[in-house]
Amino acid sequence: MSHAMLSFTRLRAQFVKEVLSVLRDPRSRMLVFVPPILQLLVFAFAATLEVRNVDVAVYNQDTGRWSHELLQRLDGARFISHVRHVDSPRRLHELIDRGEVIAALAIPVDFSRAVATGGGHAQVLVDGRRSNAGQITVAYLSTIAAGIGAGLVPDAQAPAPVVVRHWFNPNLVYRWFIVPGLTGILALFSALLITSLSIARERELGTFDQLLVSPTSTPEIIISKSLPALAIGTLLGLFMIGAGVFLFNIPFTGSFGLLLASLVLFILSVVGIGLMISAVSATQQQAILGAFAIGVPAVLMSGFATPVENMPVALQWMAQAIPLTHFLVVVEGTFLKAMPAADILANLWPLAVIALVTLTLATALVRSRLQ
Repeated sequence: MSHAMLSFTRLRAQFVKEVLSVLRDPRSRMLVFVPPILQLLVFAFAATLEVRNVDVAVYNQDTGRWSHELLQRLDGARFISHVRHVDSPRRLHELIDRGEVIAALAIPVDFSRAVATGGGHAQVLVDGRRSNAGQITVAYLSTIAAGIGAGLVPDAQAPAPVVVRHWFNPNLVYRWFIVPGLTGILALFSALLITSLSIARERELGTFDQLLVSPTSTPEIIISKSLPALAIGTLLGLFMIGAGVFLFNIPFTGSFGLLLASLVLFILSVVGIGLMISAVSATQQQAILGAFAIGVPAVLMSGFATPVENMPVALQWMAQAIPLTHFLVVVEGTFLKAMPAADILANLWPLAVIALVTLTLATALVRSRLQ
């Protein structure tokens, strides 16, 4: 039998062993398969920047038509749970101080008269302790107030209205943005955990010593540890992409082939990082901690929650070395806006470079551990 055939036989045996070690171990099955599926279902509804069910206080000193119209619109707003009417500015501040309302609106005495003449302003107080939700609430309240002012201009004198269109997500459905991003994040942690546990598991169970005396070469070990994680991570990623399309009804307008290629390169680059963590970990507990120590900062710097462009220049350069940064651009663009092939390829080659670098470093680390 030729050397190539022997190598293939050893590689196949190693691959089967790795897959069975994941599928047969109840803890590994729970760790790899259950959390990503549950997190996709939970985070798709829980992880949102939309503001709902908030209380707003109002101190109205005006008895005119337009303050009454403003209050009616506030009562009918879906994001407001309860409008609390107060009779003094002091009471307004008390509600903000106690955190009972997120924003307070003070309507002056001449509000209706000022609106009728093309002006009119109401003061808004916001709870700065909830800065993000507070700013979103102010934007909602500003939209309602602007609707009052726009409705007063006679048709003959009205300027051409500005119509805002939200491309790719006309109704601003937040789930259309969050679910594709979660696909990348959950696939990242799944592949990272599988590979981080692989060598650490062998060392903890005592079977790592058998690799030292076996004819298996370092590249064969790397391939045998990488392929199961690549297969399982890709299948989980495809499952979550399918859930986004068929369960959450998110439009899929791009190329599935290019998205699949991006997913495979993304998982490969993550596998290299996971193997490096596993090579330096003595126990599975250390491997899990190492995976989260790498994974959490990677998510925060990837542009999932905040744009990479808003970060300091040094962090922007670091973000370019994170596989998730490039995969998020591809998966979000493929889902909603049929991203052109040229733009996808511009994010594919960094993924290929990162995969090459991480797998090369992983091979060097594993070789040093075997010697």
